[in-house]
Amino acid sequence: MKVNGDAGIDSQRLHGRIFELAQIGKIADTGVCRLALSKEDRAGVELVRGWMAEAGMKARIDPFGNLIGVLEGADKAAPVLMLGSHIDSQPYGGRYDGVIGVLGAIEAVQSMVESGVRPSRNIEVVAFCDEEGCRFNKGLFGVRGMTGKLEEGELERTDRNGVSRREALISFGCDPALFAGYTFEEGRIGSFLELHIEQGPVLEALGEPIGIVSGISGPVWWTVEMTGFAGHAGSVPMAMRQDALVGSAKVIVGLNALASKEPGAPTVGTVGSLTVFPDSRNIIPEKVSFTVDFRDMDLVRRNELEKQLLSLIEVTCLEHGLTYSIREDTKSDPRYCAPELRALMQEQAAEMGLDPPELMSGPFHDSLTMSYVCDYGMIFVRCKEGISHNPKEYSSPEDIELGVELLYRTALKLTE
Repeated sequence: MKVNGDAGIDSQRLHGRIFELAQIGKIADTGVCRLALSKEDRAGVELVRGWMAEAGMKARIDPFGNLIGVLEGADKAAPVLMLGSHIDSQPYGGRYDGVIGVLGAIEAVQSMVESGVRPSRNIEVVAFCDEEGCRFNKGLFGVRGMTGKLEEGELERTDRNGVSRREALISFGCDPALFAGYTFEEGRIGSFLELHIEQGPVLEALGEPIGIVSGISGPVWWTVEMTGFAGHAGSVPMAMRQDALVGSAKVIVGLNALASKEPGAPTVGTVGSLTVFPDSRNIIPEKVSFTVDFRDMDLVRRNELEKQLLSLIEVTCLEHGLTYSIREDTKSDPRYCAPELRALMQEQAAEMGLDPPELMSGPFHDSLTMSYVCDYGMIFVRCKEGISHNPKEYSSPEDIELGVELLYRTALKLTE
């Protein structure tokens, strides 16, 4: 069944693939756990690779774990049009996050091939490796590898079970020794388009099925460790304690207050993971490690939040006799979508009878890294109650079809 006649996408095929991929790593009725570089992730990649082949693409996995499908165009030397997203998930995730961007891109390419269209340039569809970052505490790995932006020590990062990223890549079937011979070719990619669920409540509040992204806010990720001194919970007087958990709690509450200080601002701050040592009921906590995630579209405001948070950590440690260390895991500036691509998407949406609003993205995406090497554009699809990173994540088939149709039409125009 086609959307908008023979020129459109095959919605039945698209939704069938979304459902089939969701069975790999399925949790509960609708959830998914497909951690990066896991056996479930590999099974998902192999399934998607088969669909790329069905769509007429030649597919391969690069040294960084990215799955890349190529549809050859008339001019193979021209800068390519790249489409895609990711299929890895959070530990307690949903079936749409990232997935509709990959499967929607495959559907767009397959619809072109079936319509007899030969693009003017190569089109590459990419399922980027480890966008989420939850397993090794640093995301956008595959896209940063592909674009030559990996940092020192990334292969030595370990998951909760002590497995290093290097070991995980090798188990996945990749050879990290090939990193040294890989060089990103500047100018090779002309444009990148990414379709994604919104992961927020704006489109639903506006009653709009899809939106066009204006830009992605700049994330900062820290891992903070605060250290005090362990003692017997029953015998050390309160005034003499060096309780690392009490100090950490003050910082966590303080981060929430700092991020909420300016009403209406898109600033957000979150502590999502915390570990306590020795982790015993009757021992005063000696060491606490916790993650910090804060983001904003306004770089000046975000930098000020960073300064105030650092000051809060220093004052709290002084008050409670603690020491601290901060590891910066991620830091990116806000990045704005190319005006030309936004205008083209609005033009194509108008031909579909739509007038999508423009909105910013709080979450980061593979597009964030791609923005440093080419023009990028993003399409958001409405999701129910803004829920994401949760098995209850849901976007309706009709809304997804509209997003994929807009992706398809935009890709056609860019490869005429």
